[in-house]
Amino acid sequence: MKKVMALMLTAVMAAGVFAGCQKPEAAKESGEKPVLRQLGFQRNFDPNQDPVAKFLEEKTGYKVNYEILPLENPNDKLNLLMANKEQIDILKLTAAQYSKLANEGALEPLDDLLKEHGQTLLKVNSPEAFETAKVNGKIYGIPEQAPKPFISEAFAVRQDIMDELGLKTPTTLDEFYTVLKTIKEKKNIIPLTGFEPIVYQIAGAFGVVTQWEEADGKVRNRLENPGMKEYLEFMNKLYNEGLIDKEWPINNSAKIQEKFTSGKAAMMTYGWGIAGVVPKALEKNFPNAKITLIPSLKGKDGKQGAFLQATGVSWYIAIPKVSKNKEHAMKYMDLKVQPDLFKELAIGQENVHWKKEADGRMVPILPKFNEERNNADWFITSTDAKAYQDLWVLRTRKDPLIGAAFDEMQKQEPYGKKDVVATYAPPLATNAKYNQKLLKLESDYILKAIAGSEKVDNFDKFIQQWKNEGGEEASKEVNDWYSTWKK
Repeated sequence: MKKVMALMLTAVMAAGVFAGCQKPEAAKESGEKPVLRQLGFQRNFDPNQDPVAKFLEEKTGYKVNYEILPLENPNDKLNLLMANKEQIDILKLTAAQYSKLANEGALEPLDDLLKEHGQTLLKVNSPEAFETAKVNGKIYGIPEQAPKPFISEAFAVRQDIMDELGLKTPTTLDEFYTVLKTIKEKKNIIPLTGFEPIVYQIAGAFGVVTQWEEADGKVRNRLENPGMKEYLEFMNKLYNEGLIDKEWPINNSAKIQEKFTSGKAAMMTYGWGIAGVVPKALEKNFPNAKITLIPSLKGKDGKQGAFLQATGVSWYIAIPKVSKNKEHAMKYMDLKVQPDLFKELAIGQENVHWKKEADGRMVPILPKFNEERNNADWFITSTDAKAYQDLWVLRTRKDPLIGAAFDEMQKQEPYGKKDVVATYAPPLATNAKYNQKLLKLESDYILKAIAGSEKVDNFDKFIQQWKNEGGEEASKEVNDWYSTWKK
């Protein structure tokens, strides 16, 4: 199947002539460009007042009115807009949103529009990416590929406490256990605080990382990995011995940051996204405190794993069937991925928004970059995929502390694991139907098992419940796809 993907896409693009697309009623025969309406994902800013909106209008000649989905219940708002047949021209959708709307017939097939007006979009995105966008054999969305595979988490530990107690950075589960135990006995504070059901830096030592994983010629859910039960037993042991936060099941990101920066906890689960605030807050309370990152730990037989994110398609950009400006919407999006324009959209101008250091490393010029390109990613409707890898890394350096944490976490890449379904599969209808429910079921059970309110001994009963509530159907759909794809 993989061998013929490129041929299949070429055949689709070559077949037929442009037909079936409505003429843009808002545009005059003279070629006047209509005002477009674009709906994007939730974020707390006004895109219409952002410098990027003005930049795009000047460069493309298209005026666009931008709207954002609400932070709370975004899907409800999206579904309402679609049900009311609102005149929207461009939609930026998650895989689940895309699958739902495409299967409901709310989106315009784009095969012919891409052939006529999206030549650059076809060029800068791989045939494999367009394969993931096919629903019942047709393309309903332009893929926006994840910019660059990355690992986003590690443990953050206070190095001053480690030095005080004469402890070295742990590399194995056993060493990690010893560090936690020593901190509890000598400092009488929370050794490790967190809130996540699956802590990849620990779970990876048991071979458990991605939601869907390849095993014995099939795909299985991580809940069906024998290492999951071992992970739960280990986390429950840490919990019972007071080596992790007793409030783990009810914590959130804000709570664990407060506990760590106020001195109540010596270690926390840590993502690079919060690296711009945590060290500063810690330093205010403990001027001599420094943070060291602890990467994924090794288990028995040297087993080690970290979740390699952003390996597939992040977004699908669609044109609603009711749009009166389908051709112009496609033309506008194709203009945005012209190489020079896309680069300036993503990172701005050299020596204005960014610069090259002596070693060739690209870094943002602050605060100018943040003032004029901080939200540039929101406006992107597909990327110049290869070019964006390096441009996106520059964007992680908008804050020097975030950039440093990000770079340090990428040292885990050699043993990072990617999710085969998230990376290669098209939107799958059954998974879209059950995934959110199944993930919550998984999360609730794991947190209860860690705290002991659910017995790990009853794990098999939970697996049966998971299967009954959609897990079995989802697994079948995934394996039906996989059996064809792997050929």
